Amino acid sequence: MAHLLMVESWVGAMSRLLPRAIREGGHTFTFLTRDLHHYLRSAPEGTGHPLLGARNVLTADTNDLATLLPYAERLHTALGFDGVLTSCDYYLPTVARIAGRLGLPGPAPEAVENACRKDTTRRVLADAGVPGPRFAVCADRAEAVAAAAGIGYPLVLKPVDLCAGMYVRRVDDEGELTRAYRALDGFPVNARGQRRAPVVLLEELLHGPEVSVETVTFDDSTHVIGVTDKSIGGAPAFIETGHMFPAALPAADTAAAEETAVQAVKALGLDDVVAHTEIKLTPDGPRLVEVNPRPAGNRITELIRHVTGIDVAAACVDVALGQRPDLRVRDTGLRSAAIGFLVPGTAGVLEAVDGGDLVRNAPGVLELQLAEPGKAVKEAGSNNAYLGHVMAGDAEGPGARRRVEALLSELHPRVVNR
Repeated sequence: MAHLLMVESWVGAMSRLLPRAIREGGHTFTFLTRDLHHYLRSAPEGTGHPLLGARNVLTADTNDLATLLPYAERLHTALGFDGVLTSCDYYLPTVARIAGRLGLPGPAPEAVENACRKDTTRRVLADAGVPGPRFAVCADRAEAVAAAAGIGYPLVLKPVDLCAGMYVRRVDDEGELTRAYRALDGFPVNARGQRRAPVVLLEELLHGPEVSVETVTFDDSTHVIGVTDKSIGGAPAFIETGHMFPAALPAADTAAAEETAVQAVKALGLDDVVAHTEIKLTPDGPRLVEVNPRPAGNRITELIRHVTGIDVAAACVDVALGQRPDLRVRDTGLRSAAIGFLVPGTAGVLEAVDGGDLVRNAPGVLELQLAEPGKAVKEAGSNNAYLGHVMAGDAEGPGARRRVEALLSELHPRVVNR
């Protein structure tokens, strides 16, 4: 039985899937956080969050690496860790530093830091010849305006160190660029109390379907689990509205996306890592969007499990322990699985989601999760604004997305202003 150190976590799906994978693997974990209430608040009323079922729950300033590293050493002496992990992007570099300090398995800290900074990723991959958009890194608005004129509109403005599509915006002219820049400038500290880097990334707008490639790299060898498709809405924001695994693509497009992802992981120097690499399939070929050195979010890992039997969360635990993960495909009876998200169209208070009972009892439904009445609803600007999701499978072929879209059309949120 191994004992892992988990440093912070997202409070969504992976915050439950990772503890489950640890437990089902016969292991235990210690959970370390700077804000216990963040997780207490995220659990449904009357229940305990799975993270808080850890063998030990400890608090420390996880944002202060100078004090955290020696504290982790002392904990390691007392408790004995066999691996260290997190599901939260903001702490992936921290975990890599801890693993390096304690001599535990894990990717090189510099590789993780380069992958987690979108501007550095762009530079590293451009130097390695991995295809991506034309881009510029800008320290202030004046630089952004000048760079935009050089690249040409339309553009995408991105923070270099936020997640879930926060403040990523399409801009079609200088006025929109200024508004997007100012909105981001008004968000100097992320949701975990970390100060943002004061630069922005401008990229040419890429055209074509977007996919993600799910991979596991172990002992310098990258195994491709498969390719997931993605639907985007909420313009000028880029909100993920749904996914299907496997993506319904021509074989040549699938192979090209997979090869681009493997090249990107290698160029960044990532090893002993589960990765989620986003790619645009443009008319000129695949173009790298970003590399995330952690399992996919938005329950993509569950789509994979339903279709292939591969448990990506368990693979994440295995590589954190320096163990070769089990990536054998099993016959699950499904050929595709898809998820669709309920995205709010207006701000207010959620009164109810009509149609829930009908969808819950429909054939082929794998999951239905809906926000509780009384939830404060914000106008959608990122992947953090969902009011729920529906997941369904298809035993015959790539029909899961159509099934999910039909089910989503039966769900009608009632949002009122009070």
